[in-house]
Amino acid sequence: MELLTFGTAGPRLLVFPSRKARFYEYEDHGMIHSLRHHMEAGNVQVVCVDGRDEESLYCFEKTPEERIERHLQYERYVLEEVLPFSAKTNPRSPLIAHGCSLGAYHAVTIALRHPQHFDRVLAFSGRFDLTLHTAHYHSLFYGFYSDALREIVPSHFVPALEDRKRLKAIRRVRYTFAVGDEDPFYENNVEFSRALTEKKIDHELHSWCGNAHRFRYWRQMIRIYL
Repeated sequence: MELLTFGTAGPRLLVFPSRKARFYEYEDHGMIHSLRHHMEAGNVQVVCVDGRDEESLYCFEKTPEERIERHLQYERYVLEEVLPFSAKTNPRSPLIAHGCSLGAYHAVTIALRHPQHFDRVLAFSGRFDLTLHTAHYHSLFYGFYSDALREIVPSHFVPALEDRKRLKAIRRVRYTFAVGDEDPFYENNVEFSRALTEKKIDHELHSWCGNAHRFRYWRQMIRIYL
């Protein structure tokens, strides 16, 4: 699988593309340009991974079980191939999971499921409940539910967290969320924030005016919150 890296030093910003997008999306929409001063100063290295949503979460011709398994294969690729590669090129550097829209889902989910690898999460305009119906967005699983699905849906598995060791690891990570107050997933972000608070997981939730579900807003957000 292909990926892009920008910069040579500083914390690694692991970028997941938005829904069904590719590894070059972040650069094409000016996000790299927004971070140019940080990279030139050696304050961040950006690693843009490719996506596989069209083979997993959005591959509706497959059974739900097959889609979940393909998603987990993608997760293993990131953990077992991308992270060692980036650690080798930029050793002993903090790791930040980041994404916009569905990319925010990927960033939050992988960091909550495997917190030992991550130091921070930056999630812009994210959807954290794949079963949610809101506005013109529909459930991705149409009534199907299973333990395996619950484990990849942060809005569902976080309220059920009880393992102290896992919670301790999750609480070590710094979480930052930003979403427009008219975004279809605004309420989902607010409810997810409440779930994190109930589990004593420190985080920040920033509300922006309007929908803010566009790259022109995300370019501003990354400059502010990075």
